[in-house]
Amino acid sequence: MSQAEEGPRVAVAVVTMGNRPAEVDALLASVAKQDVAPARIVIVGNGCPLPEFGDRLGLPGEVTTIEVDENLGCPGGRNVALQRLRELGDVDVVVELDDDGLLVDGDVLRRVRDLYAGDPRLGIVGFRIADENGETQRRHVPRVGAKDPMRGGPVTGFLGGGHALSMPMLAQIGDWPAEFFFAHEETDMAWRAIDAGWTVLYEPELLLQHPKTSPARHAIYYRVTARNRVWLTRRRLPLALIPVHLGIWMLLTFVRTRSVGGLRAWFGGFVEGLRQSGGERRPMRWRTVWRLTRLGRPPVI
Repeated sequence: MSQAEEGPRVAVAVVTMGNRPAEVDALLASVAKQDVAPARIVIVGNGCPLPEFGDRLGLPGEVTTIEVDENLGCPGGRNVALQRLRELGDVDVVVELDDDGLLVDGDVLRRVRDLYAGDPRLGIVGFRIADENGETQRRHVPRVGAKDPMRGGPVTGFLGGGHALSMPMLAQIGDWPAEFFFAHEETDMAWRAIDAGWTVLYEPELLLQHPKTSPARHAIYYRVTARNRVWLTRRRLPLALIPVHLGIWMLLTFVRTRSVGGLRAWFGGFVEGLRQSGGERRPMRWRTVWRLTRLGRPPVI
């Protein structure tokens, strides 16, 4: 029986800026060791040239490399991979992995395939992110106030580092918000998916090993985070919830941010988000607000 007959056809997509060649090699080697081979592998050089991968790393299936002239950010680079997969037209699910991640277990793609085979309305599957010591950072647990990273089930968001997306879902709701560059693009996609009736599932048995990091390591973190927060609410929330959401996050930012420079950059990004367009406004329905609330995260937190 062929893989296509056994279940959904799974592709793997990796976006890299070319500054982690050893990590990319290790990640792709872990993909090559999967007990179900990906139908396709797409690697995007986000503003950088790419080496040859297939023969050198023993990668199975079709390997497509794409080089773009400029860094399009995380969502923009992923959209390049999705567009190529859409043109090829022979995959049902895409697994997107950070270029410094690692698939420790050899059955990840098989588990992903089986999850989608069992639920035609499964839109997004979020992986558990843990460092080389097996520790999952609190911010990587996709539930408000949750401490246990091993508690799976339906959630309201997912982690960009390791996840799977249904291609039929993307055909309905659209791709990543490229305008965001990075920060909050996962929330935008998750809200759109849930509003369209798709399930977002956190599956902790799907592990992506990833170095422990802080999002503030990026020089533009505070500005982009604030700008995208405003864009997210303007794009997706009913009008009555926008000031509530932004007011809560402004208060949390005052409490959490210890850097005066960080606060200054955050408020600069906040103003930028108000002045500039973040894309088309398609607010979620009120029944989606209720669904998010029942799942443990009302869209004002």
